[in-house]
Amino acid sequence: MDVHAETHMIPPPHIGLAVTEAHRALAEFASLIYTRRFLNRMPRGDGHGVVLLPGFLGDDGYNAPLRKYLDKLGYHSVGWAQGRNLGPRGDLLERALDYIDDLAARSGGKVTLVGHSLGGIYARELAKELPDRIRQVVSLGSPFGEGRDTGSYPRRLFSALNPDEDITIAQHTLTEPPPVPTTAVYSKGDGVTNWQTCIQEGRYPLAQNIQVWGSHCGLTINPMVWFLLAERLAQPEGEWKPFRSSSWRRLFYPKIG
Repeated sequence: MDVHAETHMIPPPHIGLAVTEAHRALAEFASLIYTRRFLNRMPRGDGHGVVLLPGFLGDDGYNAPLRKYLDKLGYHSVGWAQGRNLGPRGDLLERALDYIDDLAARSGGKVTLVGHSLGGIYARELAKELPDRIRQVVSLGSPFGEGRDTGSYPRRLFSALNPDEDITIAQHTLTEPPPVPTTAVYSKGDGVTNWQTCIQEGRYPLAQNIQVWGSHCGLTINPMVWFLLAERLAQPEGEWKPFRSSSWRRLFYPKIG
């Protein structure tokens, strides 16, 4: 979930956040029971395609609950169909590009990319390659920012599976947002990767950072994320606007900017 090469040294999250990751993710999943009725009242979707890309070591099964929710709202959500995410090696991203391009062509419109952790890095990079096919990008706890090489706990395993010479992502441009509406969701309670590496630095009219409460592993089963995605996806194509703050939203989204 980190992609190498940088000069900024950012430490991984506090060990206390790391050891409580699993318990907090389970609590987030359990909270869906109490919020499902409210979440099901979100605006109906327009049927456009949504591709969910899993994080490092994850697969399409991990995102199944979120896909089912988006389908219920009226979107056509699919996994990335590339198996377990072991890193950007070989022709992986080329196959993902072809898959997304074909989905957009078959659906007759642009698709949204939602990526968790490393999957969010893929989503941003794929949108740079296919901007005419992508409606918007949402990354969930994705360490695309400076400091990512030192700010994630799985960095050694990632490096072992993905030697520098095998990585097919242009690492020096990871911090640049794609030319489509982009939302970076992060949590200061992230116990896997330092939240500072998951935000978009600089000012870009089509990019926004949104903080939520929660763990790293639970971001795809977090009611606040589900609400946010439903709100973001409901915007008509070509009419993207930033997520707006309000008195009640600040309780669940501490920082929006």
